[in-house]
Amino acid sequence: MNSEDAHARAILADPRWARIVARDKTADGEFSYTVGTTGIYCRPSCASRGCNPKNVTIHDTLESAQATGFRACKRCKPDGPAADVVNAELVTRVCRMIEESETAPSLADLAEALGLSSGYLHRVFKAHTGLTPKAYANACKAKRVREALVANASVTDAIYDAGYNSSSRFYETSNALLGMTPSAYRKGGTKEDIRFAIGETSLGSILVASSAKGIAAILLGDDPEELARNLQDRFPNATLIGADTAYEEVVSKVVGFVETPTISLDLPLDVRGTAFQQRVWQALRDIPVGTTISYAAIAERVGAPSATRAVAGACAANKLALAIPCHRVVRNDGALSGYAWGVERKRAILERERAAA
Repeated sequence: MNSEDAHARAILADPRWARIVARDKTADGEFSYTVGTTGIYCRPSCASRGCNPKNVTIHDTLESAQATGFRACKRCKPDGPAADVVNAELVTRVCRMIEESETAPSLADLAEALGLSSGYLHRVFKAHTGLTPKAYANACKAKRVREALVANASVTDAIYDAGYNSSSRFYETSNALLGMTPSAYRKGGTKEDIRFAIGETSLGSILVASSAKGIAAILLGDDPEELARNLQDRFPNATLIGADTAYEEVVSKVVGFVETPTISLDLPLDVRGTAFQQRVWQALRDIPVGTTISYAAIAERVGAPSATRAVAGACAANKLALAIPCHRVVRNDGALSGYAWGVERKRAILERERAAA
């Protein structure tokens, strides 16, 4: 065996080589590598064409790679901050610009202010947040309306102060944004009736609650009284109506759905959340019974590959246990992660679904 073959074998045996081949962004900053045939040094995530391991030397530090006298790769720019860091800072700047503007700036205005093309800014922003700049601006306006209504501003003032050009444009989407009329939201949901009932399943106690639009909450737990307090915290000023005989039929259908994973829940849902949360929740509902998927894969499906943490946050915010199956989302290695209603309950649900499927 000649020295080149021995060197190649040593590189292939080094666990860092697999991370170079995978262009692992999490390895950036941990080590660098040089390519003898091109005379360059790169970061592990470099997207350049793959190289022969016999021409590669892996360095523990960037300084070691620089000391070879090779030049920095122009594609991955190993001497500067990683592209993800640069893009994250860029997205943060854009978010601040949108939040601090009285009227939502256009994509072209944002791009011009930053010296970027509109297409590039749109792609980077969506990859990191899961939303387009326009959708983020709309979410900011909705947030301003909610804050103003809570502060007891008039509905009209809240709408115009938030940046809406007309009240009709806001009312077109008010139910989706607030879950009720603006006047009801202003009073903390005072005029909203929430019917609920508590039952028992093989997974423990279950609370089902509905608004006029559909089922607004399915909560699981061990203590019925705690579930009732949880519901009260979610709808602090609504009128909670229990002991409704007619509503017991709805609860029975939900219990049947819980006990038999292969049947569908043929009832309307009142799904309340941000635009990004609703996209994640819809992706969850598309996961087949008996299968699981990673948070990263869901992020890819909703067009936000860098928003894994935001996906996890949307799963945690889910109020409709099993109807929106956040229990089917696991870590990249297949391990169970946190679950609002307990990891052991998540394990039991998945085992039941696999058996049924």
